[in-house]
Amino acid sequence: MYDVIIIGGGPAGLTAAIYTCRKQLKTLVISMNYGGQTMMASHMENYPGYEGSGLKLMEHFQKQAKDFGAKLIDGKVVTVDDNNGVFTVKLSEGDVFKGKSVILAFGKVPRSIGISGEDKFLGKGVHVCATCDAPMYQDKEVLVVGGGNSALHAVQLLSGIASKVYLMHRRDEFRGDELLVKKIKKKKNVEFLLSHLPKEIKGDTFVNSIVVLDRKTQKTKEIKVEGVFLEIGYEVKADLVKHLVDLNDKMEVKINSVGETSHRGVFAAGDVTTTRYKQTVIAAGEGAKAGLSAYSYVKQTEVDTDIS
Repeated sequence: MYDVIIIGGGPAGLTAAIYTCRKQLKTLVISMNYGGQTMMASHMENYPGYEGSGLKLMEHFQKQAKDFGAKLIDGKVVTVDDNNGVFTVKLSEGDVFKGKSVILAFGKVPRSIGISGEDKFLGKGVHVCATCDAPMYQDKEVLVVGGGNSALHAVQLLSGIASKVYLMHRRDEFRGDELLVKKIKKKKNVEFLLSHLPKEIKGDTFVNSIVVLDRKTQKTKEIKVEGVFLEIGYEVKADLVKHLVDLNDKMEVKINSVGETSHRGVFAAGDVTTTRYKQTVIAAGEGAKAGLSAYSYVKQTEVDTDIS
């Protein structure tokens, strides 16, 4: 039995863990991606007192949470239920954990393009973080899907590592900054595939090609690549808790000023919530508030139980 189970290992979840552990609560953190989106920032200048990569910053967060006693495990949470004040959290692998309180801090997840091979080759040639995984593709050919700034930044990074980079976008024009587009157009090893859609990712153990559709001619062709980077944005997926807490029309978890949700004993912080500004420093602050609120709840529950 844990005092608090934190779902999500980004800046919000790890900060919450630091605060709950310092309050001597038995804390479990469950995450598929420790560090969250902050890991993708190659250089941060807007986190007070720190300047450097998002990767290094999140490594500090993670170490600090562990040092204070948090138990960190890898896993995908599939259900969260309240059984008379005891929360049951089940993972896709079948493991079940119980806690007195829950903090939702799983942020946003990469949007899926929904084609054959996407899930099969995730981590085996299909990636959602160029900053994290670009170094694996030294002198190899890769393809980036997307038309916004995240896709353009990914191409800019990969063009200095890979032998060739394809940039595929479903429209004729990019949504990203024009200045960035101009810089990329000067790259000799970058080829644009405008008005194209991905149809299938192929491979054996790892990716070796992608089938794309030309929207204008309606013809398909297969391109030999070893890496496919999906840079099409993020979305909140809070379906696993929609029976427990109130959500808005964007599927974000509604919270008050101290991280409390509509369900007693369930708290939330970071990008998964209705907090307007999605920034690392704000997620960390919201995580601290959620951690302190969870502590107050657990201690009050213990008092109520003793009295009864």
